[in-house]
Amino acid sequence: MEGHYPAKGDAKPHPGVADAHRYPIHGIDISRWQGEIDWTAVKGAGTRFVFMKATEGGDHIDPAFKRNWEGARRAGVARGAYHFVYWCRPAHEQAIWFKQHIPNDPDALPPVLDVEWNGHSRSCPQKIDPELAREKIRLMLTELEQLTGKKPVIYTDIPFHKDVLEGQFNDYPYWIRSTAALPETRYNNRPWAFWQFTTTGRVPGIKGDVDRNAFYGNEGEFVGWMTGRFDIGTRRWTRERPVPPNPGPEREAPRAPAVAQMPGSATPVSSAFQPVADEIAETE
Repeated sequence: MEGHYPAKGDAKPHPGVADAHRYPIHGIDISRWQGEIDWTAVKGAGTRFVFMKATEGGDHIDPAFKRNWEGARRAGVARGAYHFVYWCRPAHEQAIWFKQHIPNDPDALPPVLDVEWNGHSRSCPQKIDPELAREKIRLMLTELEQLTGKKPVIYTDIPFHKDVLEGQFNDYPYWIRSTAALPETRYNNRPWAFWQFTTTGRVPGIKGDVDRNAFYGNEGEFVGWMTGRFDIGTRRWTRERPVPPNPGPEREAPRAPAVAQMPGSATPVSSAFQPVADEIAETE
């Protein structure tokens, strides 16, 4: 049963997430792996929003990002960019990298910070201390909000949320992955804004699998969020949110010659980090 979106489907539907189809606002998330996309068909199938991969770590750009960004814009699909966090790289360098490569379009959705363990990475598979992970997340969230003036969204999965995020960053909207059960049964006391309910979705205009997502609220709340009048993290109607102060230095960052400051950013933290080639297994 596809509810509001009869043109869409799922190659491997799971009964545990059938309730996702009851939500009226649906979207997708994509990366290079979706290949060439017919955005007119995607829009015609009722897709209301798309989150697309922009960057990863401090030296990787999704090669399809610019093409997807412009394609979604031309078709009139609300779009936002996400950054996949790499835990072996300083947070301020990742924030600067993301900020250098996303368009600061006024009509763009708030940026997304994708936080999962990098278990498939060949060079950085280990977990880090949860408090250090939270420090990195805090710095990147602050930098992204200073750049865009919009409160970022946190994307996460079940293991990372349990290890790092339970009871944390409750002021922020969460986009959570749960492909076999209701989110409420997998995430302890966690209100959610977006629910990634399948990775094997079928959407006109995209060949093969694509992640499908549901927005938790109604039409008025969705439009209110996109126009900055509704805070989906706190579930409050508001017109303004003070931009957070500059984040303090990250615990791991050594002192070194300063890097150039990006327009709209906090004062950057110095680093002597030397980039190391890495291949991270992309999960999206």
